[in-house]
Amino acid sequence: MISINVIYCIFIYISKKSKGFLITFTIIHLIHFFAVFIYGGFLFVDNLFMSKISQTLDADETAKAREAIMMHVRKVVPWALLVAVASGIYLIIKVFGPISEDGLNTFQIILSIKAFFGLWLGIRGFNQKFFKMNPFLFTSHLFPFFCVILIIFLSQIMYL
Repeated sequence: MISINVIYCIFIYISKKSKGFLITFTIIHLIHFFAVFIYGGFLFVDNLFMSKISQTLDADETAKAREAIMMHVRKVVPWALLVAVASGIYLIIKVFGPISEDGLNTFQIILSIKAFFGLWLGIRGFNQKFFKMNPFLFTSHLFPFFCVILIIFLSQIMYL
C-alpha cells in the first residue's frame, strides 16, 4: 500500500509544474471520495442488509420499510453517483499521464479498466435519473455492487 507521504510528495512534485493544481486536485479528490463513499455505501447497505428485510417482515411491511428508506435515498444517491463520475473524469485526466512508445503501462491499463466500469455506472445512473430509463439488463443493484467492489480492488493494486 502506498503511504500518504509518497502521495503527498507526488502532489508536491506535480504542483510545482502548475500553480494551484495541488489545491484543486485535493479538493476534487475529496469530493470524489465522499461521493463514492455515499454511492458505494448505499450499494453495500442495499445488497447486504436491505435484501434481508423480507426474512423478518411480511411482504407488506417489507415494501413499506424499503420505500420509507428509498424515498430519501433517491434524493441523494443518484447525485452522489453523478458527482463521483464527473470528479473521477477530472482525476483521470490529471493522473493518466502520457502514453509512451511502448504503449500503456500497468497503472494506465488498470486506471482505464476502472474508468470503464465507473463510466458504465455513470451512464446507467444518468439514464435512470434524467430519462427515467431502467436498465434492460442487470436490473437489481447486484451488478453495480460488484462493479464497485471491482473498482475498489483495482484501486488497491494499481500502484503495485
